[in-house]
Amino acid sequence: MTWEVSPGVGYAALAAVTAATLLIGAYGLRISRTTGDFYVASRTVKPWWNASAIGGEYLSAASFLGVAGLVLVSGADALWFPIGYTAGYLMLLLFVAAPLRRSGAYTVPDFARARLDSLPARRVTSLLVVAVGWLYIVPQLHGAALTVGLTTGLPGWAGSAAVVVIVCLSVLSGGMRSITFVQAFQYWLKLVALAVPVLFILFRLGAEGVSWTSGGAAFDFGGQSPGADSVYRNISLSIALLCGTLGLPHVLVRFYTNPDGVSARRTTLIVLGLLSVFYVFPTLYGILGRTYLPALAAEGNADATVLLLPAQVFDGLLGDLLAAFVTAGAFAAFLSTSSGLIVSLAGVISQEFFRGSISGFRAATLLAAAVPLGLALLTNTQALAGSVGMVFAFTASTLCPLLLLGIWWRRLTAAGAVSGMLAGALLCGGAIIAGGVLSVSGSATPVWLEQPAAWTVPAAFAVTVLVSLRGPGAVPAGTGRFLARLHTPERAMRP
Repeated sequence: MTWEVSPGVGYAALAAVTAATLLIGAYGLRISRTTGDFYVASRTVKPWWNASAIGGEYLSAASFLGVAGLVLVSGADALWFPIGYTAGYLMLLLFVAAPLRRSGAYTVPDFARARLDSLPARRVTSLLVVAVGWLYIVPQLHGAALTVGLTTGLPGWAGSAAVVVIVCLSVLSGGMRSITFVQAFQYWLKLVALAVPVLFILFRLGAEGVSWTSGGAAFDFGGQSPGADSVYRNISLSIALLCGTLGLPHVLVRFYTNPDGVSARRTTLIVLGLLSVFYVFPTLYGILGRTYLPALAAEGNADATVLLLPAQVFDGLLGDLLAAFVTAGAFAAFLSTSSGLIVSLAGVISQEFFRGSISGFRAATLLAAAVPLGLALLTNTQALAGSVGMVFAFTASTLCPLLLLGIWWRRLTAAGAVSGMLAGALLCGGAIIAGGVLSVSGSATPVWLEQPAAWTVPAAFAVTVLVSLRGPGAVPAGTGRFLARLHTPERAMRP
């Protein structure tokens, strides 16, 4: 399969997204003056605006390109990804959003220090947040390399480097307040960029009387009953996506930007709606790809489905324009998610190593971007949704127990939290590394290593609870007051 759109169209789409991102970021610079502006936008972001920004940063390369590719390759089993991505926000709504906002913290490590009154717990949390963020950025840069390579003919490293440079300029200019404006714009750009081409395709096929599912053949996923491995894989993936969403640093930092806990819950509810609408379209691309681009699965290039489909259905100028539209949305996906991750990591790194100043925030931004860029240039993967799924499993095994038990269980101790996070990191990280070694060597990877969350997440929770109950240390003296603050609505606390 060759790319049929003129490279000039790809250049134009990338240039337009870049210009819009920098211009909106410059607007944020005009009103970013204080430390609070840089870290949490002075906690003044309204629910609809914040929900759009969350949608912008959450809908990453895995969502924009990877979901369609998985549907093309795996059929119905791939639908667990959009279901899990969306349902994870329901978990946030029920268990985390409002209490986390009421904690008054700037970052997840701040929450750990306030809840556990422990510097070691804060340091371990900081290291894990940075590790999760770096691991999550790498697939975004791989997606950018794929997109730029297909649309312009430039080497892949140019796409990765371009994303890092543009994101750094946006973050350095205005921090969280600037990025909020950019990400809100990019959510709606991504939605429209997916929706318009696929609606054109469906209208054309309908007008010509052509079945867009090849008479239902696109839904033929083999007709086999799922085996034990498939059931385990789906359960484990669901656990990873549901629990992993609770610990994503770029998602959690968004709740600190809301004015209060009520706004945080309202924001999360709106996000559920925005995600539900968005994921309809990558799924349609995957189904259409099974009809019009089946060769991509055999070539190992399924993640290119969204980029190639419009030019496959339409010839000439219209095909070029629709492909350029999709390209612009894809580039916005990499920019928005990377910017959210880098601004959240910069906050953590700055707090730990640069005393939380604005100049320290800017230095931390460069460090937060440089490491994943190096990792992306040294590695190569096109299984975007699968690689992001492993990051969710790691996050679910480390930060999720800290947050859920820290908010809802009074007897959590610093020793228990640290032990649980380290146990989850060692178990899940070890499984990921072992699975990667087996894959590279050509050996079959056991399903329990391919999807480890089903056993690493319960193990992390069990270690946290057991050490808290039996291990050294005691419950911090101020735990009761802190939990009361987390769970008391703002209106009840006003005189």
